[in-house]
Amino acid sequence: MTTLDVHVVRVFTDAYGAFGNPLGVVFDAADFPEEVGTQLTARLGFSETVFVDDLDARRIRIFTPARELRLAGHPVVGTAWVLARELGRPPGVLRPRLADEVAVWERDSLTWARCSAADAQKWDLVRLESPADVDALPVPPGPGIDHHQFWAWIDEPAGVLRARNFASALGVPEDEATGSAAVHLAQLHGRPITIRQGRGSVITARPAAQPGWSEIGGRVVSEGQRSVTLTA
Repeated sequence: MTTLDVHVVRVFTDAYGAFGNPLGVVFDAADFPEEVGTQLTARLGFSETVFVDDLDARRIRIFTPARELRLAGHPVVGTAWVLARELGRPPGVLRPRLADEVAVWERDSLTWARCSAADAQKWDLVRLESPADVDALPVPPGPGIDHHQFWAWIDEPAGVLRARNFASALGVPEDEATGSAAVHLAQLHGRPITIRQGRGSVITARPAAQPGWSEIGGRVVSEGQRSVTLTA
């Protein structure tokens, strides 16, 4: 048996701290193999968890219930927030094991991450006519719809859109807030956007100055710590 102390946060909440995508963060995790990461994520019922392998070097691994990911948005934003409280200052950078390093910072109550679109999880982005069409989608929307984001403009001039993500290919029937999809949407639209996803989560995204990179930001709140025992 393995017992893990897990810091739990919700990432991309609304302005009142409601909603957001839950994330588990585990420190001193370098000795834990991949199967512990996937089992923990499934046990928690989260879309992702993060193992901090080396706090000083900012080295991390990101897991879904199915596998390790190269890069994902709400895990890097949430982990940056957790590390800032652990260190007493923003960590400045995170180094996912399988991806380029990610610059992170805090500004105006948001935690930000600058991510490479080439590293971010790929999604099939499907535009619908209206937010009501997005809201009406069942879970899953249909056969083979297992790695898709459906979106529609709420207010196109203001850059506000409605989105839902379906990710059963990653072991997540529907994701509450998906930073990696926001990375690609910022590239698609080429301007700042606000994404209202899931039950009420809010993601801010914009293209970075560096071509092929996006910046994603959001609010993070703590849910405290949990001790989770896994049986191998």
